[in-house]
Amino acid sequence: MKDIFIDNKLVVASHNQGKIKEFKKMLAPFGVEVFSAIDIDLPDVEETGTTFVENALLKAKESAAHCGLTVIADDSGLCVNMLDGRPGVYSARYAPNRDFDKGMDKLINEMSETNSDDWSAYFTCTLALVTPDGKEHLYEGRIDGTIITTKKGGGFGFDPIFVPNGYDKTFGEISGEEKNKISHRGLALEKFVNDVFK
Repeated sequence: MKDIFIDNKLVVASHNQGKIKEFKKMLAPFGVEVFSAIDIDLPDVEETGTTFVENALLKAKESAAHCGLTVIADDSGLCVNMLDGRPGVYSARYAPNRDFDKGMDKLINEMSETNSDDWSAYFTCTLALVTPDGKEHLYEGRIDGTIITTKKGGGFGFDPIFVPNGYDKTFGEISGEEKNKISHRGLALEKFVNDVFK
């Protein structure tokens, strides 16, 4: 599938700097020139879908139509079991004004009010790859874990309150390299890499 790229270029349809950095780092070994939506002035596509698949495809298709290059887009989010999978596809919008510090406080408060002992949650990611001729490929990744009430470490999004199963550190405390190996986005990207480059 290596011939899916035009001039060895891949566009990541995102304006999220943290996400873009992760993509560039993970794809660096494969010699593909990675551009973000910011680099080539692509519009921010409104996520009007109700599933991760719908939103990822929506972003990838619209961006590919704009730039004429192969585009990869993702939709990812945090799904909390006691909240019936919320915030889910609305994870970014759940945080007031996309301020995730306030978003984490809001989530912890909402979870505390349920009086449930089940603080399990998972991050999930759907990657959609769309070529200029309209071919579509989907890759999904998921990491299960637990929400804690005290923020620890940095990272972005809900990382400082999510402890992946088998770890005693939050995503915010784990090194970027280690997180890329086990994260929902890392697992989805691994499937993409195995499909495209191997």
